[in-house]
Amino acid sequence: MDSNDPTRSFVASLVEDAVTAPSMHNAQPWRFVHRADTGTVELYGDPSRAMPREDPDRRALHLGCGAALFGLRVAAAHRGRHAEVRLLPDPDDPWHLADVRLLPPSAVGHDDELAVLHPALRERHTSRFPFTDERVPAEILDGLRSAAFLEGCRLVVPGAWHADTVLDLVHDSERFEAADALVRGEIDAWIRTGADGEGPVTEGIPAYAFGPRQYDVTAPVRDFGSHRAVPGRDSARFEKSPQLALLGTVEDTAAEWLKAGQAMQRVLLRATLDGLSTSLMSQPLEWPELRSVARDPGSTTGYVHMVVRLGYGPRGRTTPRRPVSEVLAFD
Repeated sequence: MDSNDPTRSFVASLVEDAVTAPSMHNAQPWRFVHRADTGTVELYGDPSRAMPREDPDRRALHLGCGAALFGLRVAAAHRGRHAEVRLLPDPDDPWHLADVRLLPPSAVGHDDELAVLHPALRERHTSRFPFTDERVPAEILDGLRSAAFLEGCRLVVPGAWHADTVLDLVHDSERFEAADALVRGEIDAWIRTGADGEGPVTEGIPAYAFGPRQYDVTAPVRDFGSHRAVPGRDSARFEKSPQLALLGTVEDTAAEWLKAGQAMQRVLLRATLDGLSTSLMSQPLEWPELRSVARDPGSTTGYVHMVVRLGYGPRGRTTPRRPVSEVLAFD
């Protein structure tokens, strides 16, 4: 390893930033390998963290890994490196999602637009709390659209009728989920309330991140504690007209899913710096018959990958992450 190659501690610090990314049920479905001979960080999806019932084509897994990939790019830029990314480098290995070469400062100037996002990596938290009725200014929404566009994706802010349609799909998906024991079982595997038999506390959704129960209307967030007794959990009224944005792409391929994951993280980090709170609403997109209805027929976006709820309110708390030693290997 020459003087320009990243050291182990340097790579570990990049991955530590990268894994602050959101993922479905906080499953953290990523694995990194650093190849010392090439100076490349390889990103893999983790089959043991796949969800065959809710995510049979592994689209959500790709989104989470794409978000982590973007976090790695931000971390590299913050440290004066340029992350050169190649998506899906091995056609024979669908779990090998990306290769990242960390180029020295002399090779290419680092991306200031990425570096400025670095503080938001640890400030961004999913908020399942009510937001105020204050509307997000148009100029901030324009900035979020631009953030998605920089990653080759589109962020659509739906009009009133379209937003109502998406919220109806959220409620439909709740009923679908309640009627499917396999889906409920898959979700239960990632819930952490402190009860006996649950998985490691370094992953999954902890009870403190559930947010309050709905008080008088169906909340625009997924209620992970709907069937559980959680001591001290309050009830609250949620906003009646949630502010939504739909992230999508023209095609629906693995490469596009990885792009969408990077765009999702870029939008979330930009929103955090803009003072917004956010939550992700994937529930209606986990059912093919509902996902197809989520898109605006007048939009050029062919496929919706994530519904983002935006607004002003509590940001929520940090959810646990696995230690870097569990997700990073050196070769």
